[in-house]
Amino acid sequence: MVSYIVRRLLIAIPTLLGVATISFLLLHLIPGDPARVIAGPQAPQAQVNHLREQLGLNLPLWQQYLSFLWGLAHGNLGISFVTGGPVFDQISSRFPYTLELAVLSMVIALVVGIALGVLAALRQNSVLDLVISAFAVFGVSVPVFWTGLLLIIFFAVDLHLLPAAGAESPQSYILPSFTLAFFSVGFIARQTRGAMLDVLSLDYVRTAKAKGAPRGSVLLRHGLRNALLPITTAAGLQFGQLLGGAVLTETIYSWPGMGQYLVNSINSRDYVAVQGTIFVFAIGVILVNLITDLVYAYIDPRIRYD
Repeated sequence: MVSYIVRRLLIAIPTLLGVATISFLLLHLIPGDPARVIAGPQAPQAQVNHLREQLGLNLPLWQQYLSFLWGLAHGNLGISFVTGGPVFDQISSRFPYTLELAVLSMVIALVVGIALGVLAALRQNSVLDLVISAFAVFGVSVPVFWTGLLLIIFFAVDLHLLPAAGAESPQSYILPSFTLAFFSVGFIARQTRGAMLDVLSLDYVRTAKAKGAPRGSVLLRHGLRNALLPITTAAGLQFGQLLGGAVLTETIYSWPGMGQYLVNSINSRDYVAVQGTIFVFAIGVILVNLITDLVYAYIDPRIRYD
């Protein structure tokens, strides 16, 4: 197991290098001069040139790229163009908010999605199955920003029940977490329904029913437990998407996480902050995928990583 983890981490190095390279090149292709944006539209050209020199933007592109990679190799995400402080400190202060939101959304998605998927499988081709399937398709089809705006209008503006922005109270977590979880609920519900239908049609499940095993035991021990592998795969993929989907959700709700920081950095042409944030997101997705693979061995003892 240890050797497998080490191999996966070594394989992740080229992936992270690719992410760093692509993000660096794409940012430098975006129209706009960071020095002009920071100095202001009315600043004289001499001041803008001086700022470009201070920020290192006057250096050749290849030299800026090598400097960026050298900093990453030493755990340095660089210095923000806008704040003048280390990007790592900015991300460190915002990362807990993004992680809390993603974990809470994942818990909601798993509980609701698995429950709906199991109900749909048990009532296959019934009205309940059709309703749940329609809800799942609706959930994976609706954009996150549309869901967020509707929830804000209904619960915050019309009913005045929940705050529309910020993270000052526990109630502030409700709307962002449900907005972020809405897509994942539909996706996991569909995956759970398909996996349960496949498992419930197998011989050992019919044998357990013929022996008179309790319905709950057949459903949970023989059915859901053996359907967990595809559900775990779906959950792992969705958690990675939740980290990325937090960009829109955090922007809508003014959530003080990495997503909002990324959007603000893009608007201010803060190349270093954008590159560092994307790099951290990439590390998070890679670690989630690794943890998902390791959970497979816990769920199914037949799986071994040699």
